[in-house]
Amino acid sequence: MSSESFANLCIFHIMDGLRDGLSHFSSNSRTALIYAVTPDDPLRIYDPQDLLREHQPKLKEYYLDSEDWRKGGNHDDNTKLIEVVRTKDLALAGLITCSARSSSIFYQCWFTEQHPDMCSIGPTESWMEYAALLLSQDFATQNILRIDSSGHLLREYSTHAVRDYIVDQRNRIMGWDTQLRVYPILDSVLGISKTREEGAWARGELIFIEPSELDSIKYMAKFPENERPSLKNHKHVRKLLQSVESSSRKLVSDGKCIVGIAAIPPTNNSISVQFKGDWGMVYLGTETICSFADAKFSSTNYKPNLVHLEEFLLEQDLSADTRHSLFQLVTQMITTANHRSHGCTLVIDFNDDPVTIAGQTIEAPLNLREPEIRGLARSLTRLDGAVHICKDLKLHGFACLLDGKAVSGENRARGARFNSALRFTAEHDNLIVIVVSSDKPVSIIQRGVELTAVCEWKQLFACVTTPPTFKDWNME
Repeated sequence: MSSESFANLCIFHIMDGLRDGLSHFSSNSRTALIYAVTPDDPLRIYDPQDLLREHQPKLKEYYLDSEDWRKGGNHDDNTKLIEVVRTKDLALAGLITCSARSSSIFYQCWFTEQHPDMCSIGPTESWMEYAALLLSQDFATQNILRIDSSGHLLREYSTHAVRDYIVDQRNRIMGWDTQLRVYPILDSVLGISKTREEGAWARGELIFIEPSELDSIKYMAKFPENERPSLKNHKHVRKLLQSVESSSRKLVSDGKCIVGIAAIPPTNNSISVQFKGDWGMVYLGTETICSFADAKFSSTNYKPNLVHLEEFLLEQDLSADTRHSLFQLVTQMITTANHRSHGCTLVIDFNDDPVTIAGQTIEAPLNLREPEIRGLARSLTRLDGAVHICKDLKLHGFACLLDGKAVSGENRARGARFNSALRFTAEHDNLIVIVVSSDKPVSIIQRGVELTAVCEWKQLFACVTTPPTFKDWNME
């Protein structure tokens, strides 16, 4: 196999593993790579799914109109296998980037999408750093027997990415002098999260404090040193979480066992875990790192993505106050439905004469500007059928039945609530329907089309040709 073919296969396997891993950790993700193997080689770009196409002017300015990207590299320095380069000049909206130099690859810059519902981009950056390291190693060893191993490693890297980011951040805060081991903590988090107690999922907060700081804590209850529950005993910790559920109290751990119970704020280097039923969140200090559910970590913050609703509201002839109040109302109703794990449907009607919908009518519309009525509206979402809200910020009906003729975009896997909304919006203008599934996904539907639908990218099977030079790509 020629060195060029070997390089192409290395790039393909690493990019395929990175893309697949990130797509499971976040939403469907594209990846791209710009690289030059030696200082004299032309800059090349591998962007099989056109992630960078809309950023072409900015990339041209940085890579063709300037030589700044070449600065700082010493290709003959073999003392470091790889050096990660933080490139502030290459700030591209909606993208996460990671640049690196190494003894085997003069320059490489990885790109992926920054999804709007990400808790933090930190784990993704750590993931991309590891991809850069693996590519440098594969180019250096030229070992044909392990050509696809790097892709497999990157597919299963989510826990390692979370761990790497937490360790890096804690090292920046307090140096290398730490006794907390992050891997056992993350393993315990997933173990506790999938352990039920009398059929109920875990709720409550667990905080991990550096052992040297434990004596400064004011405990509400502290366990004797020889009787402290082991963190590895997930069933025992799950039982103890009942003592801090729905309160400001927290279980305090030194990373090995549960030390006691206290109502303390997080420190800048503490690791906190909030169990919220069948999902939860991980924090470093007050910074959200990631979430977890189904015994795996992910980047989602579990907040509904209502960008399309915001855009729709901006197009309507509404006062700024009404627009803001309506958006806040809808957000609260969706959040409540998510937290209670029940589905609901909201019809947001912007017609001067509200659309007539079969359902439970009321003598007079309910004024949603009143706090008590807002609480009632949130409870009404639990009933079967849709809640009908109009631009006057009043609730005109509930338990509404949405019907209509079949449309081409129906998806039998999504259930009656989703498909009924597609049919209804296809026959009515100037309204938008929001469907919240019981397992938390939120769909925004207008004119028979799901605006929040995720695009499925084409599957790639090989990098059979050498990627084009950046100059040729830019001229396309």
